[in-house]
Amino acid sequence: MSSQEFSYLQDTLRSMAQDMLDYAKSCGASACETDISEGFGQSVTVRRGEVETIEYNRDKGVGVTAYLGQRRGYASTSDFSRAALHATVDAALSIARFTAPDEAAGLPEAELLARSDMPLDLYHPWALPVEDAIDVARRCEAAAFAVSPLVKNTEGASVSAQQAHFISANSLGFMGGYASSRHYLSCSVIAGKGNAMQRDDWYSSHRRAADLAEAEVVGEYAARRALSRLGARKIATCEVPVLFEAPLAAALIGNFVYAVSGGSLYRKSSFLLDSLGTQVFSPQVHISERPHLPRALASSPFDDDGVATHDREVVEAGVLKGYFLSTYSARKLGMQTTGNAGGSHNLIVRPGKRDLVGLAALMGRGLLVTELLGQGVNYVTGDYSRGASGYWVENGEIRHPVQEITIAGNLKEMLRGIVAVGNDVLVRGSKQVGSILVERMTIAGA
Repeated sequence: MSSQEFSYLQDTLRSMAQDMLDYAKSCGASACETDISEGFGQSVTVRRGEVETIEYNRDKGVGVTAYLGQRRGYASTSDFSRAALHATVDAALSIARFTAPDEAAGLPEAELLARSDMPLDLYHPWALPVEDAIDVARRCEAAAFAVSPLVKNTEGASVSAQQAHFISANSLGFMGGYASSRHYLSCSVIAGKGNAMQRDDWYSSHRRAADLAEAEVVGEYAARRALSRLGARKIATCEVPVLFEAPLAAALIGNFVYAVSGGSLYRKSSFLLDSLGTQVFSPQVHISERPHLPRALASSPFDDDGVATHDREVVEAGVLKGYFLSTYSARKLGMQTTGNAGGSHNLIVRPGKRDLVGLAALMGRGLLVTELLGQGVNYVTGDYSRGASGYWVENGEIRHPVQEITIAGNLKEMLRGIVAVGNDVLVRGSKQVGSILVERMTIAGA
């Protein structure tokens, strides 16, 4: 079998899964669930025109959770032989026997499970010979160097082609799975000379290679971003509006998702406890979850529990309409799962009418942030403090790049203080959002 094919057919994975479920039942398990997966891919990195790394990966694994009432045990293996699979079930059952009962443990309610296939066009294998991958990476990096003599170095251009397939099944009769692909092209550029060096990067990632940005476009844009940061300086400490560029706006939405996800809520480690039905964003913000978009990076017909996914409105006019719950976290909260075991599915923040230039004009005077550093988010209190760099804006226009500053605020106030969302929508993983303008934050500078 060629390196561009899976070693196991979907039907083979299904047979393995069913055999494990049957064996678990024969051993006395009250319930059982299993996930079987296989994936492979290739990644190439070129730096200064020379091949720096070539990596091939081929992985497979099985995980099984066995239940004895409300006692749960989990075990895994990478050995697909029947004896190893049965031994893994035995191990999970052994662990369950020594585990304390958990009233939230167990499979989802049967009526919530996905029962039919839903083709979402997620699998587009990229038969990319290593020589061609090297050529793509070289063209990407060469385009960066061609922009200006001030582009002195790079951290490399990388190309990655990955594909995988899996089967999930449980003893309530659910069995589902599919193949998927994810391909990636990136470039990281260093510009300037002496001590006045700056770096920036850009990447493109899609299910289908044909949807990736051209190699030359990625390299050139990464270079222009690095060059635009030359001459960066500190600014005086102040309180001003802050405009988060689209990639960072996606991270801001990620902060919100974490705070209203089941684990944070039942552990009471979130600044948005008991916020369902309340105003958590400004009225301009609308967020939808669309799990069934063809070829999207976070599409899936079911979550990691096998629960069917559905379109829903998460935020309407700033009001929180739904949490992100798995079967387990929902039970801990006395609620019903939202089909989000494993994370969110294609969160779409409704765009406004302005692009990034228009948002800067609306802001007038303030900070456009294009890079964040550190992990300064306290999810219990909502306090937010991150190292940052970007551009100072006066009279709606960029005046100069900024570095070595810290932006600070409180997430609860930041979300409610969103003035506008841009139409410069960018897809970053499960988030689709334009740039976000926040009314006011503290900038700690010189």
